[in-house]
Amino acid sequence: MCSVIGFTKRSIPEEAALAGFARTASRGPDMSFFREVGEGWLGFHRLAIMGLGPEGMQPFELGGSYLACNGELYGFRPIKTELISMGYRFRSGSDCEILLPMYREYGTDMFAMLDAEFALILYDAATGSFIAARDPLGIRPLYYGELPGGGTAFASEPRNLVGICERIMPFPPGCWWKDGEFHRYCDLTTVEECSGDDEEAAARHIRELLIQAVDKRLDSDAPLGFLLSGGLDSSLVCSIASRLSPRPIRTFAIGMDTDAIDLKYARRAAEFLRAEHTEVVMTRDEVLATLDTLIKALGTYDITTIRAAMGMYLCCKAIHETTDVRVLLTGEISDELFGYKYTDFAPSPEAFQQEAKKRVDEIHMYDVLRADRCIAANSLEARVPFGDIFFVRYVMSLDPALKMNRRGIGKYLLRHAFERGGWLPDDLLWRQKAAFSDAVGHSMVDDLKEYANGLYTDGEFESLSAKYEHARPFTKESLLYREIFERYYPGQSQMVKDFWMPNRAWPGCDVDDPSARVLSNYGGSGV
Repeated sequence: MCSVIGFTKRSIPEEAALAGFARTASRGPDMSFFREVGEGWLGFHRLAIMGLGPEGMQPFELGGSYLACNGELYGFRPIKTELISMGYRFRSGSDCEILLPMYREYGTDMFAMLDAEFALILYDAATGSFIAARDPLGIRPLYYGELPGGGTAFASEPRNLVGICERIMPFPPGCWWKDGEFHRYCDLTTVEECSGDDEEAAARHIRELLIQAVDKRLDSDAPLGFLLSGGLDSSLVCSIASRLSPRPIRTFAIGMDTDAIDLKYARRAAEFLRAEHTEVVMTRDEVLATLDTLIKALGTYDITTIRAAMGMYLCCKAIHETTDVRVLLTGEISDELFGYKYTDFAPSPEAFQQEAKKRVDEIHMYDVLRADRCIAANSLEARVPFGDIFFVRYVMSLDPALKMNRRGIGKYLLRHAFERGGWLPDDLLWRQKAAFSDAVGHSMVDDLKEYANGLYTDGEFESLSAKYEHARPFTKESLLYREIFERYYPGQSQMVKDFWMPNRAWPGCDVDDPSARVLSNYGGSGV
């Protein structure tokens, strides 16, 4: 997944900067580089995905300017060809090598030109300024903080900056930064006017755009794999990929050893797609033993993020330890666009749209964060087809009434888009939505709750929770997670806006747990 770090001033000891940089070496285990650039430093841990040779190592340099980028630039080859025609020469097959020539030609306007998942730090030798930027959804992580001796630090993860910056914040998606100011270059969720497409036209465009999104993410010089839960989203990604790939795709699923719900559905999908399928089984003891390591890697205290991350982290750990796979395609961001179980209770199309905008705008703090850390901590790269900028922009532009649950099944529009053509068996295509943290086995969440409830008396819970003004824990489980979080990220709770919860203002959603299991419409989701 790679890791970048940059300091606009050398106002702290170099040993401290190097120590922070070293904390994310697992993101890029292939090669590392750290050097003085201008008045600051720039560092890069490489996970080789495109242009696997040493020529693809960053930072790239052009005329004294330097760039480090954790990213995948889809469709970079036509841009590269155009730049070659303009006189530029390239030494590697890396997609990111085009960025400095693009910056020379287009300046900061280049960010709006990119079809990419990226986080970058650029030093402009002509002005002596640093520039940082992040993709429109925040799929690639980037954090920043002010240095105590002056200047600003940027890094792929907050743990790079713990003990260096007093306050660490997520870099806002769809923005670039220069000379202390943020500039918005892309907003995918603000819709000025709906597209006007009816249900059939919308379904057709959704299918076409998702196929294109998967297709461009199959471009890799390193081996690919697919996370497959057997739910709608991951199964669709795998189905599309299986048709586009010249050989059987490699799929991976995980579940508890006692009551895994997803494993049987994932097996069914893999058999239908004739995939090379691997199942990973986890136990209660393994879950509890992994909790501390997981929260340290995630950098969050959020309940649903941690629950959902457990299975993903252990699955990716197994992939890293037993296979040569370097790139994983996932099904994240579909729920935010097409709805969760709780959005069945949206009181109006306008409310549904507002909730979708909120969820997509904040996803870099929740599901996208989870996917990045679980995958990157195990030296793998995540690619997210549902996060394709053209796909997201189009789905957000649709009349929200088309996306609401009007037929007794959530995500009808997405299902309908792939209803014809034999993409999936009907029992998978029309399977009720089940939260990943529940579908790996209800026992996992139950085990975590039981463990947390045994750690604190009611009095201890009240007194310990009262210490936290922001995002105060409201269950013993949330207190446990917060206490572990504070051990590694003391005083940095503002990095996450709040607990991910259903919209409690809606009828049927005033619940005290983020799991869809507590909702009245859960029904057959857990079967």
